[in-house]
Amino acid sequence: MTSATQISQSERFETAFNRIHKSLMHNVKNARSDKFTDLVYKGKSHTLIRFYEHDLCQFAKLRNAIVHEKIEEGYYIAEPHIDIVEKIESMADEFEKPQSALSIATKPVYYFNEDDKLSEVLVLIRKHSHSRFPVYDSNDCYLWLLTSAEIVKWMADHFSETSLDLNSIKIKDIHTKRFRHYVEFTSQNSTVLDVEDIFEEYQRKNRKLEAVLITKNGKPSEKPNGIITTLDLLEAEISE
Repeated sequence: MTSATQISQSERFETAFNRIHKSLMHNVKNARSDKFTDLVYKGKSHTLIRFYEHDLCQFAKLRNAIVHEKIEEGYYIAEPHIDIVEKIESMADEFEKPQSALSIATKPVYYFNEDDKLSEVLVLIRKHSHSRFPVYDSNDCYLWLLTSAEIVKWMADHFSETSLDLNSIKIKDIHTKRFRHYVEFTSQNSTVLDVEDIFEEYQRKNRKLEAVLITKNGKPSEKPNGIITTLDLLEAEISE
């Protein structure tokens, strides 16, 4: 006869599996169906799902074996090992509470007013090696994203001007519509999964998203608490 402990392990496994399944249904967009393995396949744009892809597929097979061999409610023949149960429960915790976007973001974010001097930006680049700077107007509303590539291009175009005084050049003086950087905003409560979805959407449209700016409520009129680029996502995946 199956012991209460064994039954508990099967029930714990099935409960954790259902928690992960629910999380996948919530976070994976545009899947063909709500089938567990379909969600795993479609959701591989997410670092967390890629990282656990093999385990998730194996757990799906084990779950089917457990459920199909269940004689009655609460009575199982197939029993998962306690190590497996503890692993899937730990994974369920991760899927239900994914890493916050702010935790992988570059911070602090150095931003400027359009009337600030270009020389101030150059000092900051030399000191911190940052390459992206949000620019705001006098009402503290976001205007555009200044990048180091844009600065280099402008300086190259004006290299022959011997009388060029960088201290007299304002940030707005070097802005050109040739450099149109796509930027999105998200709230500080967003998760890494949310940000990955934003980048994935731009990729589907064949557009390059330069950065995602994190503000308190995800509004352009709020100062940035963090900035995420594809490099930040890559570094987060490597750290996994």
